Amino acid sequence: MSKDDAFFWEGAQEGRLLLRSCASCGEIAHPPLPMCPHCHGLEWGTVEASGRGTVYAWLCSKHPNQADDKGRIVVLVDLEEGVRLVSNLLDTEIDEVTAGAPVAVTFVEVDGQILPQFRMTGDSA
Repeated sequence: MSKDDAFFWEGAQEGRLLLRSCASCGEIAHPPLPMCPHCHGLEWGTVEASGRGTVYAWLCSKHPNQADDKGRIVVLVDLEEGVRLVSNLLDTEIDEVTAGAPVAVTFVEVDGQILPQFRMTGDSA
């Protein structure tokens, strides 16, 4: 955790998906950067994301020492706020994932750290 992303992890501990919002132009930037890529501002605020989005891309990740393990589905999610977030997709089989599938954030404790993860929803994209 660094000063640039501490807000993200603190929000996750509270069950909130926080994104960085430029204090000068209001654009949302993710991943967090020291300087706004739109206006080059250096002052930031945060906005709470809806937690809803759609699957942009996905893959099945397996640990090299556990090749027989089911693995986990890693997704790139297009959030409603216009940025993408890398996370895991829970409770879904790899052959059930499609581009544009609607997902919603959930928070899961992994090794003592609360992480934002996603589940597919029944909503239409």
